[in-house]
Amino acid sequence: MTQPTVRPERPFFSSGPCSKRPGWSWSGLENALLGRSHRSGPGKARLKAVIDETRDILGIPEDYKIGIVPASDTGAVEMALWSMLGARGVDMLAWESFGKGWITDVQKQLKLDDVRVFEADYGALPDLTQVDTDRDVVFTWNGTTSGVKVPNGDWIASDRKGLTICDATSAVFAMELPWDKLDVTTWSWQKVLGGEGAHGMIVLSPRAVERLENYTPAWPLPKIFRMTKGGKLIDGIFTGATINTPSMMCVEDVLDALKWVKNIGGLKGLIDRSTKNLQVVENWVANRDWVDFLCADKATRSNTSICVKLSDACPLTGDARANAPKQISKLLDEEGVAFDINGYRDAPAGLRLWGGATVEPTDMEALMPWLDWAYEQISQQNQ
Repeated sequence: MTQPTVRPERPFFSSGPCSKRPGWSWSGLENALLGRSHRSGPGKARLKAVIDETRDILGIPEDYKIGIVPASDTGAVEMALWSMLGARGVDMLAWESFGKGWITDVQKQLKLDDVRVFEADYGALPDLTQVDTDRDVVFTWNGTTSGVKVPNGDWIASDRKGLTICDATSAVFAMELPWDKLDVTTWSWQKVLGGEGAHGMIVLSPRAVERLENYTPAWPLPKIFRMTKGGKLIDGIFTGATINTPSMMCVEDVLDALKWVKNIGGLKGLIDRSTKNLQVVENWVANRDWVDFLCADKATRSNTSICVKLSDACPLTGDARANAPKQISKLLDEEGVAFDINGYRDAPAGLRLWGGATVEPTDMEALMPWLDWAYEQISQQNQ
C-alpha cells in the first residue's frame, strides 16, 4: 500500500489531555489575570464566569450548584465519595479502569460495609436493571478507557431515595445528560473542552446539598474535600471562591474554549461534531475485516473515546497480534500523523481515538487511510 499523501492538519487524537479547540493560539490567553489574586474582584469574576457559562451551555438547572475544585475530575469524584457516602448502602458500577478505581476507593479506603458491585468486561455494560437507586449509586457515564457509554438515564428512578454520583468527564459537553437523574456530576477541563489539566468541576443537585448539610461522615475530611462548614454548604465554592488557588491562565483558557463552544452552536454543535467523528470511524470499520469496535453495541458506543481492536478475522496471532496496536501507534507518532492513540494500559490491546468536538472530522477522515497503511506495514514485518 502506498503511503497516504493527505495528513491530518492536527494530529492530536489523545484522550486526555485532549486536542485544543480548532484555531487555538496563545493570543487567547493575553488577558489572563496573571499576577493577581484569584480572590480579587476580577479574579472571582473570571471564576464565576466559568460557572455561569457552563450552566448556560449545558442547561444545568438554576437550583443546582456548580463549583470549580482541585485535582481535576479525580479530585471532584473523591470529594463526593468521601463527603457523601456512608449514609446509605451503595451500588458501584464499573466497566473500565476508572470505575474500578472508584470501587477500590470505596471498599479499601473508605471501607464501607454495605457495598454491591456490578462489573462488566471492557466493551460491555453491567446489567443496569439490577441497580437499586434507593441506595447511592456511583458510575461513569462514559467509560474513557473502554469506549462504552450509558445510553440514557431511564434506569435511574425519578423518585429515588439514594444519590447518583456520576463521573462524566469524557461525556459532558459531548453527550446529553439528564440532569434530573444526576445528583453529583463531575468532569475536568482537559477532556471535551480541550482545556488544561489540574482543575475539576462538580455539580450538586438540591438532594446532594441536603445530604451534605445533614450527614457527617465517620472519617475526617482533608480541607480540599470540605464543602460544608457548621452544617451548611460553603456557598462561596459555587460562586467563584475556590477552595485552593486555581491557575488563572487555565481559567482564561477554559473561558476561551467556552466562547468557541457558543460560536459553533453550543451543546448541539459540540455533539454534532463528536457524532461526525464517530461516524467516520464507523464507516471505516464497516469496510475493513482486520479491525472491529471494542464496544459491539452501537447504542452504547462512545462518540468521544472511540476504542477499536483487531478483529477475529485478523490473521495476526500471538505476540504479533498483541503488540500490533502499540506498533501502529508508534509508527503513526513517528510519522507525525497521530499522537497518543494506543489503547489504555489496563484495557485490551487496541487503539483509542479521541472523537470529541475539538477534533475536526476532516482530520479523523484523513487519519483512516494512515491506519490502513500502518497496519499493512506491521503485518508485513510479522510475516
